[in-house]
This record gives sequence, C-alpha cells and structure tokens, in this order.
Amino acid sequence: MQKKEVIQHFHKKYNTEPYVFVAPGRINIIGEHTDYNDGYVLPAAIDKAIYFAIKTNGTPSTVNATAVDLTEDFTFDINQIAPKIGFWGTYIMGVCSQLQKNGYKINGFDVVFSGDIPLGAGLSSSAALECGLLTALNDIFSLGIEKVKIALMGQQVEHTYAGVNCGIMDQFASVMGEENAVIRLDCWDMSYQLFPFELGENIVVLCDSAVKHELASSEYNTRRKECEEGLAICNKLFGVKSLRDVTMAQLEAHKGDFPDIVYKRLHYVVGEVLRVETACQKMKEKDLATVGQMMYATHDGLSREYGVSCEELDFLVDQTRNDSGVIGARMMGGGFGGCTINIVKGSYADAFIEKMSAAYKKRFSVDMKAYKTTVKKGCHKE
Repeated sequence: MQKKEVIQHFHKKYNTEPYVFVAPGRINIIGEHTDYNDGYVLPAAIDKAIYFAIKTNGTPSTVNATAVDLTEDFTFDINQIAPKIGFWGTYIMGVCSQLQKNGYKINGFDVVFSGDIPLGAGLSSSAALECGLLTALNDIFSLGIEKVKIALMGQQVEHTYAGVNCGIMDQFASVMGEENAVIRLDCWDMSYQLFPFELGENIVVLCDSAVKHELASSEYNTRRKECEEGLAICNKLFGVKSLRDVTMAQLEAHKGDFPDIVYKRLHYVVGEVLRVETACQKMKEKDLATVGQMMYATHDGLSREYGVSCEELDFLVDQTRNDSGVIGARMMGGGFGGCTINIVKGSYADAFIEKMSAAYKKRFSVDMKAYKTTVKKGCHKE
C-alpha cells in the first residue's frame, strides 16, 4: 500500500514518473548488548519498510521532501542546512550533508516517502530512512558508493544530526540484508557472513509492550561503564583487549576478582557471544528448535544478569515458555520496554496474538500490538 501511495502522491505533486526505492527495518535474532563489547550480532532486514519515490528536479540545490504519513512538506537548500533535533527533515538534511562532507556531488531532488515500520517498536525506522535515502541518492546521482559505506554514513547521520550515539547494527542490517538470511556482523572489524534463516512454515511475531521506561538511556550508559570496568580487570588478568576474547572458564575461575555486579554483566556478555556463534551453526543445520532455546537463554541473561528487562517484557516471554506453538522468545533491543521477538508456528500465529493480547490486557490494562514479519532484502531499487 505504501509503495502505491508514494508513487501516486509523487505523480500528483510533480506530474512525472519517479524512481522507487525500499528501505527495510530490522530485527535481531540473538546478540543483544554485544555490539559495544566488540562481539557479534545477528540481525535481519524485514518486510516492514520505508518507500521512497524520488527524482532529480533540475535545480542546483533545492530539495523538496514530503512525509506522507505526517502530511508534511519541507523544502531546503543543500548548501544551507540547519538541523533541528526531533524534526524528521533533519534526517533528510543530514543525509545530504554527509554526502557533501564525504566529497560526493548532488543537486536538487524531489522525494516523497511513507512507511509501515511501527514507530517506537525498536525496528529501526530511523536507520531505514537514512540508508534508504542514501541508497536512492547514490543511484540517481551515480555516486558509486559501496553498500558498507552507505551503512557507515547512515550511522554518522544518526550520531551527528539525530544526536543518537548508536552502534552500526541497525544501518548495516537495513543495507546489507538478504531474503531468508541473517547477518552475523562482527562489531570488532565490520566483517560479516550470511547464514540461512529458513523458517519453513513458522513466522516471526513481534509483541510490542507499548512501554518505554525512563531508565533506558541512563542504564544503558551504566552498562557500558560496567563492561569497561570488567574489561580493564580482564586485561590485567588475561591480557585481552576485548570481552569477546574472554572464555567462560577464565571468567568463572576468577569470579572473586570482579565486583559482583560487574561479574554478572560479563557473564552475560561472554555467554551471549558464544550463543551467537552456536546459533549460526544451528541455523546451518536447520535446527530451529535449538535456536529457539537459545533465545530463551538470552532473555534470561538479559533479565537476571544484565538487568535490562522489565516486568512487562518478562511477562510476555513467560507467557510463551510452556506454549508448544512457540519455538523461542526473548526481549529485543536495548531493554526496559519495546518488543519481544517470537518464533511461532505459522498456523498458530493469529491464535497466539489473540492469546498474548488478552493476557497482556488482563495483567497491565494495556492494548498490546503485534506484528507478523518475514526476512527480506535490504535497501534496493524497485
């Protein structure tokens, strides 16, 4: 629907045929809070996306942008950029500025966009907006930018213009995703490998807790400091430069050398790095059941050791533990709210959503939204 809508809107506004680009959101199967610890993450692009209708407009530097979902227009000159935090047009300006800072020449263009990525659900709509527009401008101005660089530039837009010091996972997944595959991204050196994510008749269902606790940003910074403190101790004990190089045996043998809370954080991180590697192997073996059990192990670690879950997320995961129609579930994202990710038997998906919604409403008096999703290709031209 969004694709047709942006094309029709572009036709009506500019009376010409646009080029169309798609930029997906992302999920992360396993590998949470490992990115800033130089570990692995295992994201995938999904079928929820932002759609762009775009064309050069013959002007030297005028950009006309329309956010269909907000029914808002914004016009600016690419040589006179004035970003404002919290304004959607800042992402458009930020992309243009990043291209210019990296030595790429662009001229004026018209763009209309709309999307079906749920906002606030942790599916990285901002990364899709950044990387989708970068992909489109790369094509229509024949800039010749490689995909990995597009992801890195999208990350810089987030850092510089949106004021969010994010890792690379969201942009990387949006750009590099492939259908029916997950990306094992090594956050140490940006190397990556695709692994099959063949769900068969199963489906991914996201259950949105509809909450975002205020603890999120401050506790995120605290976790980073605790991991840095733990790494400094590991460096003295084992001579390592990254937590990914610490073995579980080493950690457990030296438990008394760490403050209790730091040990718990490290025990989770070291275990999660191992889980990502094992999950990749199990995906190659088409052993989805074991992947599902590892998702539960990740959730338990995030909740009990890393301390970034909350009552609502724990409740949603606990509802699935004895449900034969669910293969695996865990909280997804930074924590303290957002979604759980569930692998569900496809024929059961609607009944599962109904059951979960009713239980959540009864417990918290909140309407739970749910999203069925499949794994799709990253940013591309239609």
